[in-house]
Amino acid sequence: MTIAKEKLSRRTKLMYGIGDGGINLADTMVGLLFAIFLTDVVGLRPGLAAVVVFIGRTFDYVNDPLIGYLSDRTRTRWGRRRPFILFGMLPFALVYMLLWWIPPFTTQLGLAIYYGLAFVLYDTAATVLYMPYFALTPELTSDYDERTSLTTYRMVFSTIGAMVAFTVPLAIIGTMNPASAARIMAVGAGVAFFSILPMVAVFLGTRERAEYQQQEQTGLKASILAAIKNKPFLYATGIFLFGWTALDVTQATLLYFLKYRMNLEQNYDLVFGLLFVAALISLPLWNWVAGHWDKKRAVMLGMLFLSVSIIGMGFMRPDWGLPAVLVFSTLVGFGLGAIQVLTWAMIPDAVEWDELQTGQRHEGMFYSLVQTLRKIGSSLSLPFVLLMLEWTGYVANAPVQPRNTILGIQALIGPIPAVFLLVGIIFASRYPLNRKLFDQVRADLAERRSGKAE
Repeated sequence: MTIAKEKLSRRTKLMYGIGDGGINLADTMVGLLFAIFLTDVVGLRPGLAAVVVFIGRTFDYVNDPLIGYLSDRTRTRWGRRRPFILFGMLPFALVYMLLWWIPPFTTQLGLAIYYGLAFVLYDTAATVLYMPYFALTPELTSDYDERTSLTTYRMVFSTIGAMVAFTVPLAIIGTMNPASAARIMAVGAGVAFFSILPMVAVFLGTRERAEYQQQEQTGLKASILAAIKNKPFLYATGIFLFGWTALDVTQATLLYFLKYRMNLEQNYDLVFGLLFVAALISLPLWNWVAGHWDKKRAVMLGMLFLSVSIIGMGFMRPDWGLPAVLVFSTLVGFGLGAIQVLTWAMIPDAVEWDELQTGQRHEGMFYSLVQTLRKIGSSLSLPFVLLMLEWTGYVANAPVQPRNTILGIQALIGPIPAVFLLVGIIFASRYPLNRKLFDQVRADLAERRSGKAE
């Protein structure tokens, strides 16, 4: 049995994709500025800042699968995922602002406790809002190439959100030091507001498939076992985990690299703007590569390209100047586009494989586990960046950093994340679900469903 190509309307792709603009606006600001905010503005020691991030991220090891499981079992007139989006927006905006407020505490321990609790609340609210949104992808279309196209639309807005986060806040804030605290709080409040507006469009502009709500509800244990036994899902999550962990390390280090290694703090906005313009331009290219090859080979090429680019950036010297930084930022942006589109586009294909094997669908659990693994990576990688600074003698806002600190920053910007990317390539080389096999899975499912209908 053959399956006809399934096409989504451009409106649906736009209304769904715009949501990731708000998500990435908020999330990128945290990934980019929160570490240096804690060290250079609040005044926390890097070691304590690492503990804050670790506590916040590890709490999500529990609430991500829980929210995924609950959304799989939710049955409302709005569907399974959209109620979480509707009711999760306001709490998310409120707790997001808490991250950027400096409480009237003077002790290192008191500040660490406050920001640890604030980060736990932020990650919990983000899970309620983001995870059901991600789980909508396989429910909107089951077509192999349309999922890549839908993810490309999503990543266009995601990249725009990241580009705004990398340029506008820093243009308003200026230098990250204690004198900028009020401006940072104002920017945090603005980002909180503008990050939830696109989610209104997602709620109003998408519709979930009624047949998925009618399927049998499964238990928590069965949902987890379905993921563990799903070979394509396991390899896809490995690709996702190592690809995004590499980006987390690079992103958290980039400000330190420009400020203390390249002496280009005043050119933050230009460097980041060019990087994300390159990523935005590359998205249709990677979509085309995946359409003419398949997702497996395209993601391997993208990870290899990004590895070479960031290693080159890590070996840059200050006397190379701004032009060289801009060249490498462009190359990194092109590689970034591949990770953004392709790692996300591979996850939903495992949902059909799961349905063929089990007769059920576990999108919420699958996406919650992906998010959990990403947060495990972040809970280790981001504290590792901060601990590396602590171990190498980093001094906040010092005009000249110790030699060991500079070497540590160089390692964090290039060689270390490149190792993660190479591990991701190994996972991709073993990913079993190519285009031909996926089409056969869809055909088998269609035949099974038509049999049930009769």
